[in-house]
Amino acid sequence: MVNEKNPALDLVFAALSDGTRRGVLTQLDAGAASVTELAQPHRMSLPGFMKHLAVLEAAGLIARSKEGRVVRCELDAAPLQDAARWLCRYERFWNGQLDALARYLSQQKDLEP
Repeated sequence: MVNEKNPALDLVFAALSDGTRRGVLTQLDAGAASVTELAQPHRMSLPGFMKHLAVLEAAGLIARSKEGRVVRCELDAAPLQDAARWLCRYERFWNGQLDALARYLSQQKDLEP
């Protein structure tokens, strides 16, 4: 049995497994924002929202900085590249499988009377 151990990649996929966290990444795609700005559309308590930010930060997907009393977050998309490379292997696999199916169906069609 193959056991791919990559704790950093595990953290990225765990962070991406939640819709709230994916929403935060989408918000940050437009640029840095304060925690208050990020939390507003999610309709949850600030302590609950901060837990989501902690997961994103642990995965390396966001960086927090403090400007006076305001905490700002910024997207760091670099860890997503590792996840995309991992997923790309399976994209190639499924593309190959679908191409083989298309060839098979084409051959079956040619054999029909």
